[in-house]
Amino acid sequence: MEFFDEFPTMGRSDLRDLKKAIDSGFRNFSRNYGEGLEDFFDPLLQFLVWFERLLVNTPWPIVLAAIAGLVWFGARSVTMVIATIVCFMVIGYLDMWEDTMATLAIVSVATVICIAIGLPVGILMARSNKFQAAITPILDVMQTIPSFVYLIPVVMLLGIGKVPGLIAVCIYALPPMARLTNLGIRLVDKEVLEAATAFGADYKQKLFGVQIPLALPTIFAGVNQTIMMALSMVVIASLIGVAGLGVPVLRAVSNQYLALGLMNGLAIVALAIIFDRVSQRFGRRMQSYREEGAGH
Repeated sequence: MEFFDEFPTMGRSDLRDLKKAIDSGFRNFSRNYGEGLEDFFDPLLQFLVWFERLLVNTPWPIVLAAIAGLVWFGARSVTMVIATIVCFMVIGYLDMWEDTMATLAIVSVATVICIAIGLPVGILMARSNKFQAAITPILDVMQTIPSFVYLIPVVMLLGIGKVPGLIAVCIYALPPMARLTNLGIRLVDKEVLEAATAFGADYKQKLFGVQIPLALPTIFAGVNQTIMMALSMVVIASLIGVAGLGVPVLRAVSNQYLALGLMNGLAIVALAIIFDRVSQRFGRRMQSYREEGAGH
């Protein structure tokens, strides 16, 4: 009956040896390749530092005008532009401007990287069932593993700083982009593809002329989710040296400063809402242009 009372486990010495082997193996890997990886990511670090300094050091009226212009380009809504300006004015008035610019920099760079990687991965997943079967478990792990767990190897390899934080954000935020790109392309009506094939379209023409345009609403949903998940990682990324709104939130948690945490938390919420509404409206607008062109 002892077998049923206590679950059979590996011996303590064997388990200890296994953990030591994993730890020592990764330490050796980080010693041998850590410096090379740092050199590889150095251009990304330089760009991130330059972009953050650009946002922080540029006079605020110019930054605000640029943000308002981007919101107008994406949403084509006067109400949205006014709401965005008011939000950023309040953020600046409450002395959160620099932290907000730092957060804006890392979220923008992370979103671009996630789109650049997630879009082709999603296309390949839609093209090949075998590739989809191989990649899906990796995306599952990236999306569900606790973020503190993958902070450990990232910090061991690259240390504390902006690049490890950016990588951590990208690991967490990339899966929705790949998944929804794959889903959007797979949901394209087969009859439409058959019609394109009948007109002599090859794979590339069908992909860029039919599948991606029809999948745009779903793809933009992926962009939207990527941005939201990148923003949700801001506080955790601050643990490994990423400047931004997450740093005062972390300080507020450590010292029980309600006002500080609430104000910076609401600033993150404001950024999330702005990104969300603008990306949604931009996606709908591109879809409406496609439908109008088809109607003509």
